[in-house]
Amino acid sequence: MKMNRVGVAFVWVFFFVLLFTGCKSVRKVGTVEAGGAKAHTEFFTLMQEQAFKYETLTARLNVDLNLPDNKMSSRVDLKMVKDSAFQLSVQPLLGIEVFRAEISVDSVKVIDRMNKRYVADNYANLKGQTPIEFNFYNLQALFTNHLFLPGQQGISPKQYHRFKLKQEGPAAEIQVKDVMGLLYTFLADGEEKVLSTRITDPSDRYALQWDYADFRLADGQPFPMRMEVQVMKDGASQGGITLHFSRMQTDVPVKMDFSIPAKYKRITLAQIIRSLSSNNR
Repeated sequence: MKMNRVGVAFVWVFFFVLLFTGCKSVRKVGTVEAGGAKAHTEFFTLMQEQAFKYETLTARLNVDLNLPDNKMSSRVDLKMVKDSAFQLSVQPLLGIEVFRAEISVDSVKVIDRMNKRYVADNYANLKGQTPIEFNFYNLQALFTNHLFLPGQQGISPKQYHRFKLKQEGPAAEIQVKDVMGLLYTFLADGEEKVLSTRITDPSDRYALQWDYADFRLADGQPFPMRMEVQVMKDGASQGGITLHFSRMQTDVPVKMDFSIPAKYKRITLAQIIRSLSSNNR
């Protein structure tokens, strides 16, 4: 997994997977150190019960992109229907949309308004174009502070045994490997909130680090209002993004619109990745 591919893929994770915050009052809550060890099944049952619950989400985000030679900030508006699709609008200046992206269970669509072009493809055609093969449900889990099994839609009690659990110190450590040998390490506090997710390749040289912070009550449930995501090589950051959530609304009607202008040129995601690669050399 070459670092330039990881960096480009990460930028595209930013463009087509951002999630919610909203418009109701929030109250800051702290993280809780892990107390006494719980039984394996009890621990994961509590994690499932404590996970953030929603059916729809709308949000506004402020996103800071930090790459070695490129730093920028942007406003992003988000709509999401759980287990179905989410859509985001990237608006760097004066509320003018430059990108719109929609991720569904089986496909991705992106409109690049600056260059009058668009992508519409399914995941089967995207295999091999990114170094880490996520499905929709794993991406959804990352942005909603959920534990997940690689490649799976959800976690059933019969699957709890697939996780290795170590309950020592202030946080519990949870680990699982996928079929490609990537190691997923989750840290959780004493209230079974996920504090971080780290995805490491088999060589242990490259990793994606996803940290959750500034937990606040949203609709009576704790949610991390700041997420920091870093691409790592040999333990050093190669760049990343910080997501600041605000103005969250849950379980309100959401209308998805993704009309593509007739004169826009259709291209592949691989073409955009090559363009991004050349622009960031």
